[in-house]
Amino acid sequence: MSALFLGIDVGTSSTKGVLVRPDGEIVASASRAHEFDLPRPGWAEHDADQIWWGDFVAIARSLTAPLAEPVTAVGVSGIGPVLQPTDERDRPLRPAILYGIDTRAGQEIDELNAELGADAIAERAGAPLTSQAIGPKLRWLRRHEPEVWRRTRRIHMANSYLVRRLTGEYVLDHHSASQAIPLYDSRKLDWADGWAAAIAEHIELPRLAWPAETAGLVTATAAAETGIPAGTPVTTGTIDAWTEALSVGVRRPGDVMLMYGTTMFIIAALDARRVSPPLWGTVGTFPGTFSLAAGMATSGATADWVRRLAGQPDFAGLAAEAGQSPPGANGLLMLPYLAGERSPLFDPDARGILAGLTLRHGRGDVYRAALEATAYGVRHNLESFAEAGAEPRRLVAVGGGTTGGLWTRIVSDVLQRPQSLCATPIGACLGAAYLAALTAGADVDIDAWNPVVTLVEPDPAHAAVYDEGYALYRRLYHDTVDIAHALAARQV
Repeated sequence: MSALFLGIDVGTSSTKGVLVRPDGEIVASASRAHEFDLPRPGWAEHDADQIWWGDFVAIARSLTAPLAEPVTAVGVSGIGPVLQPTDERDRPLRPAILYGIDTRAGQEIDELNAELGADAIAERAGAPLTSQAIGPKLRWLRRHEPEVWRRTRRIHMANSYLVRRLTGEYVLDHHSASQAIPLYDSRKLDWADGWAAAIAEHIELPRLAWPAETAGLVTATAAAETGIPAGTPVTTGTIDAWTEALSVGVRRPGDVMLMYGTTMFIIAALDARRVSPPLWGTVGTFPGTFSLAAGMATSGATADWVRRLAGQPDFAGLAAEAGQSPPGANGLLMLPYLAGERSPLFDPDARGILAGLTLRHGRGDVYRAALEATAYGVRHNLESFAEAGAEPRRLVAVGGGTTGGLWTRIVSDVLQRPQSLCATPIGACLGAAYLAALTAGADVDIDAWNPVVTLVEPDPAHAAVYDEGYALYRRLYHDTVDIAHALAARQV
């Protein structure tokens, strides 16, 4: 009987699962859509029980129920860094506060920078304090929800919460911990002496392990809920963008993943630690590895906003119309900062702008401008990678936005770089299944599981118009930033 590895990933807008054989054969896959809550401008939240655990249980049951053979190992991953406070019985005390798209803790970022020193934080943690960081959100919780703060005993990210429900173990991987800035020391690979205790105070911090290490075994209670046999090993897991990168073989220095999802996320694999203020320096997925990461606050979310505004039921019709609009979208230019912006601006009060509108423009032009705006944002971030000494040598695209072809062609044209596409765009859940295989001691090769099948080549004829568009894109933010900030102040 062949081994069978289950990988489940909780993303921002959906949860996906896959069952894989050691040779990479995908036995079955499943997905469940969900939404994230936006209770106030700048806030973004998930219900951990309903979304994280509820989706996991539903997908695990749907994938394993038809099987006559048991799962060999379970891999988990999920959105992060996120903050889910729980009480002494690990019951969520409030909705989870999501990653950098949640910008509520701006005052707390300023306070911690003043107290600890911005340079000291970047040097010790590997990255600056931004809306992505956990430390400021903990301080926000203490200030604004004191009763929740008083009752908080543990803090979870999505993967650690799943591990806790499955195994009873309280453990977080080193990579995710390295994004819990400034609680983690990325030089010592441990919780930061002094800082962690001062910020987390009475909260118990999880033990640390690597993503492919066994976190624990499925308990009888979890087995009854999920259908996964008791005693099945479960990986520690990690943040979904890093399992997504793993799923397409981004692990060698110079490899860069472009993840086309609700947000655009970019990861460069490194063999040495680098600190670059416009980017996030993190610990890698495996011991001895590191990465630089960048993330836009929206990408697919902006495209979906245009789709809904245009009254379209799906993207296909809108993409066809955008395909008829020429490069440059007939003179339209968009800033895609509809939820502020993360790297490299780190400006939570940035706002979206659509410049150049006339009565002749149609929804295809607007949609193309939105796709081009995300491509300009990718170019801005990749320039920051190069400036940090991490020049991208190979770009690998993954995620739901790679289907259809238009978006990836626009990005390659704006970058004037090719992008590799792999056979299976399932993404992070496949990377989680790969971690499960490693946990089980299987001899597996992710490049064999998911080989490159397509190369998206740039069209040199479009280089000049996109070079000009990119220069205008950079100018538009700087020329309108004061107005954007003034308008953001009205949006409460």
